[in-house]
Amino acid sequence: MIRSFGIYLILLFAILSSCNNQPKRLPFIQLETTERVVNGKTIIDSTFRYIPAFKLLNQDSTVVTEKSFDGTIYVADFFFTSCPTICPVMHRNLLKVYNKYKGNPEVKLVSHTIDVKYDLPSRMKSYATKLGIEGTQWEYLWGSRDEIYALAERNYLVSAQEDKAAPGGFVHQGYLVLIDKQKRIRGLYDGTVDGEVAQLMSDMDILLKE
Repeated sequence: MIRSFGIYLILLFAILSSCNNQPKRLPFIQLETTERVVNGKTIIDSTFRYIPAFKLLNQDSTVVTEKSFDGTIYVADFFFTSCPTICPVMHRNLLKVYNKYKGNPEVKLVSHTIDVKYDLPSRMKSYATKLGIEGTQWEYLWGSRDEIYALAERNYLVSAQEDKAAPGGFVHQGYLVLIDKQKRIRGLYDGTVDGEVAQLMSDMDILLKE
């Protein structure tokens, strides 16, 4: 009896250890649920929302689409180059992310301008150069007002709008949005807070192992 109980404890410990050793996974931020009735029973289905197709220009005036991010995780944000408030802080913090993963082909960053009249690709090229950004691992994207704002609010869950009364003429959130290789949102982080940016990088390491 004692021997059997001892074996039971060993098996229980092995099971618990196996559970604890399971790799950590990040949550899915955009899950949609739908209900359907089958044979009188209500069944709830969960589906993922994905970043949709898009076609924008980067800082080199090269066309960039959602396919440009195939096989990568990436961090997205919305900003404008003349922003006098949160953008400089956000991009100083994003620079830490860029430097940590520089040269890693599985990681990209993408910043969308919300000032589409002023932030033409050539201006964003100058902005990127001043930050020390080389190549296109960190893309700066420009497009029509309607497309950029729709991407921000409907797909990346970031509020962005023009407001003449606001500093710089725009109001927007400073979220850094983490996207997985299947183009699903896996995390939202305040890009102005050092601790959240550190958490972002920790979560990126987790996501790269999935």
